Amino acid sequence: MAVMSYNDADAGMRSDEVPVSPGVTRRRPNWGRIFAWAALLAILAATLFPFWWVLRTGLSHNHALASQAGSLLPADFTLGAFRRVLGLSTVAEAQAQGGSGASLNFWGYLRNSVVVCTIITVGQVFFSAMAAYAFARLRWPGRETMFLLFLLALMIPPIFTFLPNFVLIKQLGLLNTYAGIVAPFLFMTPFAVFFLRQFFLGISREVEEAAMIDGAGHFRIFARIILPMSAAPLATLSILTYILAWNEYLWPLMVGSGEDVRVLTVALGLFRQQEPAGGAPDWAGLMAGTFLAAVPVIVLFLIFGRRIVNSIQFSGLK
Repeated sequence: MAVMSYNDADAGMRSDEVPVSPGVTRRRPNWGRIFAWAALLAILAATLFPFWWVLRTGLSHNHALASQAGSLLPADFTLGAFRRVLGLSTVAEAQAQGGSGASLNFWGYLRNSVVVCTIITVGQVFFSAMAAYAFARLRWPGRETMFLLFLLALMIPPIFTFLPNFVLIKQLGLLNTYAGIVAPFLFMTPFAVFFLRQFFLGISREVEEAAMIDGAGHFRIFARIILPMSAAPLATLSILTYILAWNEYLWPLMVGSGEDVRVLTVALGLFRQQEPAGGAPDWAGLMAGTFLAAVPVIVLFLIFGRRIVNSIQFSGLK
């Protein structure tokens, strides 16, 4: 029977293993990996802590927040703040828990957010796909120069165009309308065009040329071939656009403060404006509303998060 010596065993060992006895090895601690995991856990904790603090405050009694400000657990646990946000509390119950008792049309604001985000997503993805197709698949003079100029728009801070857009919307009489809220975001963005163009460039030209031989025009190729073959990036862009539209605050605040078109992110500011009997803002109600407003976005990312990451990596975006 062959006996394995230390030398034979050493020959088959990995670089991070140490011989303890014949046939038995012990792995050396990989300090680099341990440090990487520790750093990752620290970043993860720093990222998730604000979400926990929002939830913790929303589950607290408004009057107990000041006395238990340093506690990581809810102060006098209660669901009263969520009941106030959802309109399930009476005026007396809301005031007893530190709220102002003013009514909050949560479901109406949620409906407005869904309508605005859906319109923006559908319009922006469709028009961006058409522009990306023109930049990626069509040959026309000045295409690369035009695309470069278009990309330069990525470097312009949105705040630079905020005031001109507001003046235009006001002069058109679109304040406090859905049209005024969605207008600056409806058509296309440089990011969306660049994102889709990267995918369209990877589609085989033979497929497109075969469709042309069969008599298909550019719009038919775009609708029947390019869009179905780009379902994954289109879905990714739709999700990203929806999330960005959902989190938009400043523009809806300026042009859509009316009750009929007020979106959820703007409506959360009502908690700061309310004056409960104690004088302090309804922090528990505000955090409960903030958490409920973030739930749809969190659910979207949990369901489609892997697809979003894979598509962004495939497009070459960093």
